Amino acid sequence: MSLTFYYAPMSTSNITEAVLAELGTPCERVQLDISAGDTRKPDFLKINPNGRVPAIVHEGTPIWESSAITMYLGEVFGVDAQLYPALEPKRGEAMKWIAWSTVTLAEAGGRLSASLPTSSEGAVQSNSLDWVPPDQRSAIAVKKAKADLAVCLRILDGGLEGKSFLLDDYSLVDTHLQALVGWIGTMDVDLIPFPNVIGWLQRCSERPAIAKLMAD
Repeated sequence: MSLTFYYAPMSTSNITEAVLAELGTPCERVQLDISAGDTRKPDFLKINPNGRVPAIVHEGTPIWESSAITMYLGEVFGVDAQLYPALEPKRGEAMKWIAWSTVTLAEAGGRLSASLPTSSEGAVQSNSLDWVPPDQRSAIAVKKAKADLAVCLRILDGGLEGKSFLLDDYSLVDTHLQALVGWIGTMDVDLIPFPNVIGWLQRCSERPAIAKLMAD
């Protein structure tokens, strides 16, 4: 098996890193420096023409977008490991949450991240494609992003009502979303109104693979 993982610290590649750790899937790791422009170099653009991390190359095939990577790794490695549903309605539920996390939750989080000073925790890195010049940032954008995130967190809180994890048992859906919600929590977003989310994050952090990543 040939699997290569392209990543950058403090980026959405943390999601794929957590998924690979939970699966225990061996891979070659290639670290890139976003601020130095590594993700815009020709060699990497051949792998991901979007110039973003994460990306993986499995058996010679490049796969990008964190949600696609999670679902692919789940299908290939996660079913036998009982970390991803087989082909049944539960698979659709898993895909629903993973896609929502990227299309809706991460979109609002990305707007907030881009509106923060570059030195702030959770902010986009300089030279990132999402970086916004300081003179184009505004308090209004921050307020709107936080309001949109509150709507998303309310949806997630409702999805966790009466459950320990999103699909009842722990799965890569939780691995994927906890990385995003953990990032959002670093940006001064109040999680207190969402007790189900807080309890779920704590349970996710107790997974050995996640706890090890958080400790490193």
